[in-house]
Amino acid sequence: MSSMVVVNFKPTILKQATTFDYKHKLETTLYTMKYTIAVIPGDGIGPEVTSQAKKALDAVAEVYDHIFLYKEAQMGACAIDSSGNPLPDATINICKSSDAILFGAIGELKYDNDPTLKVRPEQGLLRLRKELGLFCNVRPVKAYDKLIKNSPLKKEIVIGTDIAIYRELTGGIYFGTKETTKDGMSAFDGCSYTVQEISRVTHLAFKGAQNRKKKVTLVDKANVLETSRLWRKTVINIAKEYKDVALDFLFVDNAAMQIIQNPKQFDVVLTENLFGDIISDEASVICGSIGLLASSSIGEKNALFEPIHGSFPQAKGKDIANPLASILSAAMLLEHLELHDEADAIQRAVEKSLDLGITTQDLKGKNQYAASTAKVGDFIADYILNQEDSAMNFKNIHMGQSTII
Repeated sequence: MSSMVVVNFKPTILKQATTFDYKHKLETTLYTMKYTIAVIPGDGIGPEVTSQAKKALDAVAEVYDHIFLYKEAQMGACAIDSSGNPLPDATINICKSSDAILFGAIGELKYDNDPTLKVRPEQGLLRLRKELGLFCNVRPVKAYDKLIKNSPLKKEIVIGTDIAIYRELTGGIYFGTKETTKDGMSAFDGCSYTVQEISRVTHLAFKGAQNRKKKVTLVDKANVLETSRLWRKTVINIAKEYKDVALDFLFVDNAAMQIIQNPKQFDVVLTENLFGDIISDEASVICGSIGLLASSSIGEKNALFEPIHGSFPQAKGKDIANPLASILSAAMLLEHLELHDEADAIQRAVEKSLDLGITTQDLKGKNQYAASTAKVGDFIADYILNQEDSAMNFKNIHMGQSTII
């Protein structure tokens, strides 16, 4: 994932070894690296898809000689049920002491169907973002050739789409003052931003663009909102530091239209919290499946990685949920840890699963065979473990037994 930015990460090196690659006649130095990963499975299908992401990480650890130590924690409806708190202090402590966080999903039907409940699962995620200072959400939106037929848009519009949406995550209207009058006849939600809040996410967006197609589009509503005018002024000033990156602007209503009409025009999209929430969800359906969209939430010291599909409680325990978004979130996690070859191995495994049609029912036709959640995870892990033999072995697939024959 070229759009990821590494922030203040220092790995632990346990040992060093030298190997010889006979195929390429190269001597390679391998480092045994040890990482602590906080795992928050969460609610609904969260535990099922997260376990498949861990399979991919375990395969990476075996092939590339790393050690991943998992520390599991609770957040969301499961945490409310066990402790009454959507984000226990123990979870915060585990996350703060980890190198990265792998998160599943939050939400259960009993909370979704009753908006009057005062304690809610999503409160845990909002608080965790604040506690860890996760100020920037990065959401890649990529069109996979094998899935373009599933897009609601025409093939010629979708093909070639590759967008990275950078959304400010801890400011704006979601975190502003909220008031309702005593008579219940009016309400107020305050929206505020500081130059410092805008600057830190803007720098990440421009650095991300430098590793992509070198274009940033700021999405705002500067013709109406004072906060948007501050965003535009601040971003214009910061853009002067990145001479190799082009900057343009779109009002959010026009951007929502342009993403549907011509998504290929976008490279990095930079925007505030509310607009980013809406735009990123809109963009998520362009490429044919929300089940392949990963995301990261990063701060100065911590970073969290999660699929965007939500908890999908109706599929809980049925072994039918698509795990690829969670697995791709693990790839983003590896990018954050500066394990680029390892992340690429997961990416190639996912693309191979799509090429061969080893996918869950959401990506299949009605009469096509669909793999289970666990089988897709097994395939990804097997591919990572057997990369050298993939050209021959992956022509012989028997999903009822092992992934590789």
